[in-house]
Amino acid sequence: MTEQIPQQSPAPLPPLTPEEERQWAMLAHLGVLANLFSGFLGPIVPLAIYMIYKERSRYVAYQSMQALIFQLIWWVGGGALTGIAWAITGALSAVIIGLLCIPFACVISAMPLVALIYGVYAGIQCNQGQDFKYWLIGDWFRNILTD
Repeated sequence: MTEQIPQQSPAPLPPLTPEEERQWAMLAHLGVLANLFSGFLGPIVPLAIYMIYKERSRYVAYQSMQALIFQLIWWVGGGALTGIAWAITGALSAVIIGLLCIPFACVISAMPLVALIYGVYAGIQCNQGQDFKYWLIGDWFRNILTD
């Protein structure tokens, strides 16, 4: 008869240092840059960072989930809204009314660009050790995290 060796559970990972927290929070926000190359993979970066570091740092969890929600709303939602706006504009152009829609479609088309710039700004703020929060999303998600 063989003896069974009791298995030990792995030791919990230590919390992140402040420098590591700033670095991972920055990278979560800069995940928006992945959209430049793929068009849609940007939200994967903050989601992966959240899943990996949520137990080790509340700051990184907050910043990465905030970046994920921001990108889903502004990049994915903005891209879909841009496509819809241009489709409507193109369809209505056949009856001249669509020409009036072109300025609105141009403004809507800037949404993903705004998300890109705001995400880079958020990454820089986190790297400098500041507690960044997106407009509207930050307070909402902070409440979810603390509940």
